[in-house]
Amino acid sequence: MELKVIKISQQAGVGRITLNRPHRHNAWTGRMHTEYRWALAELEADPAVRVVIVTGAERSFCVGGDAQALKGHSDKGGYDPGTPDPLARPGYGVMPEFDAPFAYHFGLTKPVIAALNGAAAGVGLALAMFADLRFAVPGAVFTTAHGKLNFPAEYGLSWLLPRMIGLTRANELLLTSRRFSSEEALSLGLINGLFEAEALIDEVQAYAEQLIAQNAPDALRVTKHQIYRDLHRDVATSVHYSEQQLARMSRTTDFKEGVAAFMEKRPPKWQGMDYE
Repeated sequence: MELKVIKISQQAGVGRITLNRPHRHNAWTGRMHTEYRWALAELEADPAVRVVIVTGAERSFCVGGDAQALKGHSDKGGYDPGTPDPLARPGYGVMPEFDAPFAYHFGLTKPVIAALNGAAAGVGLALAMFADLRFAVPGAVFTTAHGKLNFPAEYGLSWLLPRMIGLTRANELLLTSRRFSSEEALSLGLINGLFEAEALIDEVQAYAEQLIAQNAPDALRVTKHQIYRDLHRDVATSVHYSEQQLARMSRTTDFKEGVAAFMEKRPPKWQGMDYE
């Protein structure tokens, strides 16, 4: 696919997707949605990539739907997603509950980290919240935004936010559509940390590389699926699944390597193999 509004790169096992419409503060369009899914599918399929970072070009992450596109929806008399068929389907096929726009992040095998280098609103905020981890710059402004446009809470934010920060706090953000800062987001537990703008990408890259170095590939994959599967099932099923995976993973080369590295007090050398 020819990428016009997305950049894709990789370094040291870390793939990076950059939303690249800086002249529009990386506002979301059907084209961006299409390219983002394609780029994510490419990185998901690449065995050299272990972690994915999503960020925005220049000083915005994603300010939500593009204003011109919104006007087009208004002029047409209704919403048009502007996405062609077929779309790439990263993360699909793991659980039916994940087979939807943005929810497909939960079906991916690799952790996704959002590096919020500026404002995130509406669909841009939803994209960030579907990442597994989030880091931001100080002073960034976030908002659910939808209420001011006579939209519903977008792309699962009404499902995500209560589970992330509790019903009372989530209701306040969703029902008011007010703006809140990255500092407040940190205090609420919506993001994992703050880094100065000039250091954000380097710090998130280093964090991703540390994830790769310290955790076996299979462990990251299984743990991510446990987290999101367990949102939909009872505790006994969760325990039984963990026991099944324990039995399987304890027979792998990486289990033996992890034990040896621990005993020898050295960094592990992961092979990423399921079995010997």
